[in-house]
Amino acid sequence: MTTLQPPVAAGRRPSRPPSRRSRRSWAGWGFIGPFVTVFALVFLAPLAYSIYLSLFREQLIGGTTFVGLDNYQQALRDEQFWAALARVSLFLAVQVPIMLGIALLVALALDSGRLYGKDFFRISVFLPYAVPAVVASLMWGFMYGSRFGLVGDINAALGVSLPDPLSPGLVLASIGNIVTWEFVGYNMLIFYSALRVIPHSLYEAAQIDGAGQWRVIAAIKLPAIRGALVIATIFSIIGSFQLFNEPAILQKLAPNAITTDYTPNYYTYSLSFSGQQHNYSATVAIVMGLITMVVAYAVQLRGMRKGA
Repeated sequence: MTTLQPPVAAGRRPSRPPSRRSRRSWAGWGFIGPFVTVFALVFLAPLAYSIYLSLFREQLIGGTTFVGLDNYQQALRDEQFWAALARVSLFLAVQVPIMLGIALLVALALDSGRLYGKDFFRISVFLPYAVPAVVASLMWGFMYGSRFGLVGDINAALGVSLPDPLSPGLVLASIGNIVTWEFVGYNMLIFYSALRVIPHSLYEAAQIDGAGQWRVIAAIKLPAIRGALVIATIFSIIGSFQLFNEPAILQKLAPNAITTDYTPNYYTYSLSFSGQQHNYSATVAIVMGLITMVVAYAVQLRGMRKGA
């Protein structure tokens, strides 16, 4: 019996099923597609829109006009912006080393195994991180109050006159105290996790050599967690340059000490929502983002350099 084959058109090859290599490549895009979509919507799109806004200026006469890089030139000459940047740089230089130093000491104490009630102590130190920044600022703001808060009560009860934590000369240190209280536990957890993965064979070798606790910390533990130290430092730098919640909340309690341009982020917020200068606000935000990126990258290069 003869089987009839379907006719094939002249000059055309019969269609072939897609190769395994082609199917594999499309399967890969199927896996990363949701991430790429979300990344584009929540990260790239706002960034691109901010850059677009920064190239325009809204004027009473003429409406919104394209001004190119004029907003950037204005930002580079803006004394309020540079004063705010200098303020957060001072905050960064003082608060971050103190916070990371305390977190490192707590992590080393937990890792030593000589601390009683280790689990309770670890949770107690970490607990402030679970408190929202707004709530923490309100709580500390009322404790700082010299007329209505804890400081005022101590003054009235003891008949003393403690320095006002919300005065212009002390308010930056008061904000630093709040941030340190909030993030010591978070950084402690990073350091403690890094300490827990150090091989115990190194400790045994150091014990055989007669090394004491301080020698073990200096020669084994600190070099082993250098990557975690760099990561925590970078996170702290970014957080310092993004300082907003604490001064924004305390500004109601200390309007003479905290101005609307106290930090770059607060300045950007005030420009946009109080001054209606959306285009210039976007420009300041982009300039601040570039400065943060450059500083964080420089710290990463310096910290991860071999032998640093």
